[in-house]
Amino acid sequence: MTLPASLADATALRAAFEGGLAAMLAGHHDLGVFILVLANAVMDDALRARLEPALAARFEALRARPPAATADDEAVFAALRERGWRDIESVVGRHVAGFELQCNALRGLRPPRNAGSRIDTLAKPFDPDGFHFAKPFLRKEIFWQGDLLGRDVALLYNKFPFLPTHALLVPEADAGHAQLLTHAWHDYLWRVSAELGERIPGIGFGFNAYGAYASVNHLHFQMFVRPDPLPVAAPHWAHNGGADEYPTGCLRFDDAGQAWTALADLHAANVTYNLVYLPGRLYCLPRAFQGTRELPVWSQGHAFYEMAGGLTVFERAAFDALTATELRAALARQRVE
Repeated sequence: MTLPASLADATALRAAFEGGLAAMLAGHHDLGVFILVLANAVMDDALRARLEPALAARFEALRARPPAATADDEAVFAALRERGWRDIESVVGRHVAGFELQCNALRGLRPPRNAGSRIDTLAKPFDPDGFHFAKPFLRKEIFWQGDLLGRDVALLYNKFPFLPTHALLVPEADAGHAQLLTHAWHDYLWRVSAELGERIPGIGFGFNAYGAYASVNHLHFQMFVRPDPLPVAAPHWAHNGGADEYPTGCLRFDDAGQAWTALADLHAANVTYNLVYLPGRLYCLPRAFQGTRELPVWSQGHAFYEMAGGLTVFERAAFDALTATELRAALARQRVE
């Protein structure tokens, strides 16, 4: 199977991803671009060091001559100006008894969009007048677009990432598919994960169903590349053959057809879920609808990364103080029987 050059291997993907950030920053006098590039830079100290001079120059230019921008971007940029963008810490993490905890101060500034709403249904029609990934002003945030295994796909930067090489895979963006998984799209992601996994070690895709902290009701999958497996993939959990019960409950599938049968049952029962696609494997995490369970004060919600055992906080005090018991309890609160 021939893959696009930018997805041919891990080196090519990283070069396309990082090169696109530098080119975007150089080519756009734009608050949103500055925020996006900085948010990606704080994920990786080496990348941040390379981009620091260009970020500094762009920040001064934006402060001297601020362009028109969305209210969200103006609010985030004002916060960066007040706090000092250089004082935003790079993302740090630590392992906590089978989970991982991340402190990501910049992500805490992101607008909530749908993630701030109470939702009680798996399906809502796509709204062409709402926020979606086919908006013209987002085209500059695409770092690759083309045919991928027979489908037109765009890879956009995640504006507030929480994983390395974190991108949004948006299939057939102009078609306006809602954030509702179908059998065909499930089979497609299974194939994409398998094909890319042969060339890019550590690649995976997250999916937040509607009502499971999908911030945008436009079909998209969250691509990431990480050297270590997500906590949900650890062998000590019962769904992987170990002895420990996962706090939220988790279903593991090594067959695409069996996975879809289970997903179709969740659809029929109006149970929302988060997914993690890995090459030849799917982790399915049924859960309570967003807004229906109380969240801890340190959390803005539980999307696929959190449900897969990676908890995100935005203040160093919480990062230093949280215990495994508290993290387990936060996940268990999302469980549905």
